Amino acid sequence: MALLIGLGVWQLQRKVWKENLIAAMTSRLDAPPQPLPPPAQWAALKQADAEFRHVSFSAQFIPGEEALVYSPGSALRSDIKGAGYFVFAPAKLADGRVVVVDRGFVPLDRKEKATRAQGAPPQGPVNVVGYLRWPETRGLFTPADDVKGGVWYLRAPSAMAAARKWGAVPPFYVDQEAPVPPGGLPSPGKIVVMLPDNHLQYAITWFGLAAGLAGVYGVWLYGRRRVA
Repeated sequence: MALLIGLGVWQLQRKVWKENLIAAMTSRLDAPPQPLPPPAQWAALKQADAEFRHVSFSAQFIPGEEALVYSPGSALRSDIKGAGYFVFAPAKLADGRVVVVDRGFVPLDRKEKATRAQGAPPQGPVNVVGYLRWPETRGLFTPADDVKGGVWYLRAPSAMAAARKWGAVPPFYVDQEAPVPPGGLPSPGKIVVMLPDNHLQYAITWFGLAAGLAGVYGVWLYGRRRVA
């Protein structure tokens, strides 16, 4: 019974944490774009404080360079309905530093560059609007990256930069929201908060089981006393 009550309390605590997380994400995503943090601040940025920050900056994409990240879908893009690839590309700032940008999504049948030639990065500087994102952590069942084939199974800009010789990159990457390239692919888009918040339901379930257990014990105890 103590275990069931403890699980219920834990779910209530998770509910508060999830609501705070959703509020923080919503606030950052809905804020007007701010300038990209200066390079001197990059090493000090923390994921908990800076992820999903809305930013805007001018950069020039390096021609011909990209890395694909396979994804079965997206938990943050309501416009993505199936599997495909996110197109990551290096963008050079005015001072020569490189920032990795997730330019957007392409379906499985548009993997090859030739099928989306209209969506090639612009030749000159472009104003990129997007969100700061942090690399993913490799899990036990994450497939090995196909470096030769240019396909990754993890959003890991530092690994991409090392393999593709893009040079040193920040600890974050930018998830592009705009501009949309000619032809629409890769398809950038707005990130939306779609985190499930079922913790109250789970808490009620655990508390209900605890109450049921108490009722069963009460009936058993009452029966024992009658027999005695």
